[in-house]
Amino acid sequence: MLSRIISGALEGVSAYLVCVEVDIASGLPGFNMVGSLSPEVRESRERVGVALKNAGIQMPPRRVTVNLSPADRKKEGTAYDLPIAVGILEAMEMIPPGAAENILFLGELGLDGGLKKARGVLPVVREAVNRGVSQCVVPRANAMEGAVIPGIRVRGAENILEVMGFLMEQGRGESETLPVFSVDAGNLFQVPGKEDLGREDQKEGGGLDFSQVAGQEQARRAAEIAAAGFHNLLMTGPPGAGKSMIAQRIPGILPPLTLEESLEVTSVVSVAGLMKEGEALVTKRPFCAPHHTISQAALIGGSLVPRPGMISLAHRGVLFLDELPEFQRASLDALRQPLEERQVSISRIGGNVTYPSDFMLVCAMNPCPCGYYPDANRCRCTETQVRKYMGRVSGPILDRIDLCVELSPVDYGSLKDRKAGESSASVRQRVGKARKVQKDRFAGTGCRFNGDISAAAVEKYCPLGVEEEACMERLYASLRLSARAYHRILRVARTIADLEGAERIGVEHLMEASYYRPSVEYWGS
Repeated sequence: MLSRIISGALEGVSAYLVCVEVDIASGLPGFNMVGSLSPEVRESRERVGVALKNAGIQMPPRRVTVNLSPADRKKEGTAYDLPIAVGILEAMEMIPPGAAENILFLGELGLDGGLKKARGVLPVVREAVNRGVSQCVVPRANAMEGAVIPGIRVRGAENILEVMGFLMEQGRGESETLPVFSVDAGNLFQVPGKEDLGREDQKEGGGLDFSQVAGQEQARRAAEIAAAGFHNLLMTGPPGAGKSMIAQRIPGILPPLTLEESLEVTSVVSVAGLMKEGEALVTKRPFCAPHHTISQAALIGGSLVPRPGMISLAHRGVLFLDELPEFQRASLDALRQPLEERQVSISRIGGNVTYPSDFMLVCAMNPCPCGYYPDANRCRCTETQVRKYMGRVSGPILDRIDLCVELSPVDYGSLKDRKAGESSASVRQRVGKARKVQKDRFAGTGCRFNGDISAAAVEKYCPLGVEEEACMERLYASLRLSARAYHRILRVARTIADLEGAERIGVEHLMEASYYRPSVEYWGS
């Protein structure tokens, strides 16, 4: 007998439906699988056979053939175990004919028949809704993740026997074996009336607050501008000046995720297999801080079986690169294209995948190998050593950083000052107001922040008056700016004007934005 079961496969962060065809026929006993399968998919025959046996279901001594269609697209992962098992049960006539019709199945089977967490449930369920599938059965650990998608009944199962019992009940009313999971996605992270201004009650920074930062007003100001416009930020300074401390607190002043952004972030985390058990949505902006020994594939994404890299896991959030010059030069240069296009394309023999990578880059570094340049009393590095160290960061990468700020050592008075600095909640209010201005400005354009403005649209959104034009011309010549740096100064100036509630960019905004450009003499470029 032939059976057809609906399942799904991943292609980047998107998905497509797969038809699992199972045929049981007379002939020499065997279990064959076809359909452009990866090794872990081929191993399903062992997992499924043993799982059914341990669940008390004996497979017949006949020829079993499984085809995963479309056969010309590579299938990867272990989530085909459940649909294959259901297809075998239907072909063995152990469940009523048509009981699995218009139901999507996804999940890995343990040898005891239990269902284990699968990756990529969210994008697969979303595609199933678009294709008119009415129900889906997934592991109980993934049920909340799939239930955030409206328009489909999501059921979570613990083992194959529960799935079998549910299919036996089909057509006899609502199943009590597998209850339907439901999630109100809006209530997970939204507080009415505070979507744009930030949430006082939300611990975005995980208990980290800007009030804990002593001194460093310039760096705090740069972090606020970067958060308001989603600009890239580089902090340089000696060890212990507070670079990492400020970077870790930036998520706490960023605007909260919208529902659309949350679904994007959750899709990437789900495809990477990093969703926590029972978690429905990622509701906080990501903060990824890889060690400088990270490989290029782990940072950008890839390997033999393409997986999202750190730049994709930081989508809509912050990617913090501490000790920037210590990263591999090739890895840093590989960031150039994702920083411009906000996505990364990975090509392998098996095909091409594209992952989103719209992140805010925050970097920190020492000014020299010992860390104390230009303090002549402490720094023992030669001029050549300093230039060589700074030169590890290429000019094209530096050109893509909107704000660069130098931190000085914290003086004793600031360190012992009992008066707390401005809190993250206060800064977040200003960032939220600036973000609302940008939201109204870019409505219907696809942009979200000033940092997203394309070079072609800079003149439209960042117009200059006669006086401002003359100021910009002087800055362009004196700072030896590239065309890209020119556009970035205008974007930053637009954000500074938004923070101050100004409709147009003024000379003071341009001067402050230019202050945050890297010094040509300092970097030797």
